[in-house]
Amino acid sequence: MSKLSAPLKALINTPAARPGTTPAPRHIKAAYEKIEREAASNNVGRPAWLALSTAATMTMNSPESLAALYQVATKVQESTQGVATAELMREVGLKCISFNGIPRTINCLGAFRGTLPPSIASSLSRNPSRIPNPQNITTIRDRGRSLWNSIYRPYESKLVDKLSESHPDLPVHILNSHYGALLADPVDRPGGAKVGRVLSSVVAVACLRAQTGVGPQVTSHLFGLRKAVEDGSWVDDEAGPEQGVRWLASDEGNVWILEKVDGIVEAIGGGKGSSYAPARESKL
Repeated sequence: MSKLSAPLKALINTPAARPGTTPAPRHIKAAYEKIEREAASNNVGRPAWLALSTAATMTMNSPESLAALYQVATKVQESTQGVATAELMREVGLKCISFNGIPRTINCLGAFRGTLPPSIASSLSRNPSRIPNPQNITTIRDRGRSLWNSIYRPYESKLVDKLSESHPDLPVHILNSHYGALLADPVDRPGGAKVGRVLSSVVAVACLRAQTGVGPQVTSHLFGLRKAVEDGSWVDDEAGPEQGVRWLASDEGNVWILEKVDGIVEAIGGGKGSSYAPARESKL
């Protein structure tokens, strides 16, 4: 195999291209602790604020900050709860693929596991739960369409038709590869975390808000969060107290979600905005 030349390697790793992950700022724990306190004051459960913070941090491509978030979330927990927290964070990270793409999830989840205490890392589930086969493929398709309908009703069919005009396989891929195979929780996940309906919408909003440039999609998923409460599809979730879930779906709660994501972006980005598509000077 041919080798890359030194000038090419230098170009790949030029600082202007920001080739590495984003370091954790010194005050990031304080930012997460503030979110935790505010969530508690509004009866928002730990899974909800943790999912929000994880998704925004993943979007900012900051594995070091994920490690700090885990420390904040587990500072008063037993080891079994530490495993559950890590499972939830990495399941949220997996779902971030649908909004941020694969590379940031690879970066963050790989590094995140390396920062966990050995006893926690060795206790994480190792069994995949999303492998398609002839027996489950219809179930995967159906649960994807069910989640899609819950989020986008009463425009679910109209939106599929509109997407197909852009490319006939666009809604096919979105519904089957993302909503069915990834975003909708598998029926049976022994040992693994279940994000659930409400938190999936929170993850979507957090990722999209942290990206910038996708306001219509942020709006759609805020409505999706509200519809989860309206149609009762969240009732089997472990999202937290009902009062807190209903507050998250209100105007006040929606504002809180967006402001907390903005705060994480501000903290990790050092005031320079999102790392998802940062401005940079051309070196050509």
